[in-house]
Amino acid sequence: MRTGDKSKLSRRLFIKRAGATAAAASAVSLFNINHTWSQDVSYDGGVFDAGGATLNLGEWGGFWEEFMRKNLIDQFEKDFNCKFAYDSSWPWFAKYTAGGPQKPVFDISNWNLPELFKTARAGDYFLSPDEIKPNVPNAANAWDFAFLSGVGVTWGFGQYVYAYRTDMVESAPTDFKSFWDAQFDGGKRGTYITSNTLQMVFFLTSSHVWGGNTENLEAGFDAMRRAMPMKISDFTGNMQTLIERGEVAIGVQWEGEVYNQMDKGIKIAPYIWREKEPVLTQTHTVSRYSEPMQKKLAFAYLHRKLDPAFSSVAGSTFYLRPTTRNATLPDNLASKGVTNSADGMSKLWIPDWNWYLEHEDEIVETVNEIFAG
Repeated sequence: MRTGDKSKLSRRLFIKRAGATAAAASAVSLFNINHTWSQDVSYDGGVFDAGGATLNLGEWGGFWEEFMRKNLIDQFEKDFNCKFAYDSSWPWFAKYTAGGPQKPVFDISNWNLPELFKTARAGDYFLSPDEIKPNVPNAANAWDFAFLSGVGVTWGFGQYVYAYRTDMVESAPTDFKSFWDAQFDGGKRGTYITSNTLQMVFFLTSSHVWGGNTENLEAGFDAMRRAMPMKISDFTGNMQTLIERGEVAIGVQWEGEVYNQMDKGIKIAPYIWREKEPVLTQTHTVSRYSEPMQKKLAFAYLHRKLDPAFSSVAGSTFYLRPTTRNATLPDNLASKGVTNSADGMSKLWIPDWNWYLEHEDEIVETVNEIFAG
């Protein structure tokens, strides 16, 4: 399908939309007000005895899991007399849709936004921010940005940047278009595979900057072609390695990874995108049809994620910015000029992920062809 041709749908897109419609219809037909999950659940911020209940959690693995257990989960289990079933085997979409909304695989999950929107479109899986806020007292201190997606609550984030080697550039990037400067020709640029959120946002921002709006697909495709050849990475840690080795002089990145390398003495600096100011978020959802005790535990878990003390520890470890106004930035962020203010938050941008998902097949297929040469 070419851009603007709305009379044809790819077979994969037709199947995807049909599946989402069927899932949503199934959610309605299975609704039963006698189920225990239909009971009102409230949480006031205090500690309670969960009686040994298990909270099913979807979170990232590796060092992230070690950090969460040490700085949050271990004490949480003691305080609330509960256990965590921690699943780090991303992605979540297939796991949720396998059981349907009424049999949620997780009571609470941590997401990047494209996969979250994809799941939300497939059925009535999650409580809305308006339903969550009264049951998470710390959410009262959150900036409006924390609820901007309309799905879930964002508790941490970082801005999108170009990471560039200060010793490999003739002149530092001064705007988004600098990525296409001739000094970076010959394979010195880096981005990500099309399934990575950073590449999705890079493409949409490129469409906006070069074509006037994020929906100008041809401008985005042309920008990808003109940037080739590029090193194509699968995740941000690999991009760090490529830059550290000098295989990439400039690459798409989020700020936390750059600040981390700066503090290690790497000759690297960020250029924060200004034409659009997208962010890489950490966003929690609470499953609508979880059992009452699990739902209450999920509220308590999110309440502690939004606690200023936890925000400070997470920021000092992962360089994540907080989404609450009463959080104090750790030195490793404050020293980079990062602030936690209403003015800074007001400029942040989240793409229209519903629009992106409707055009995902065409974007992915075309960009993959460009990347393959």
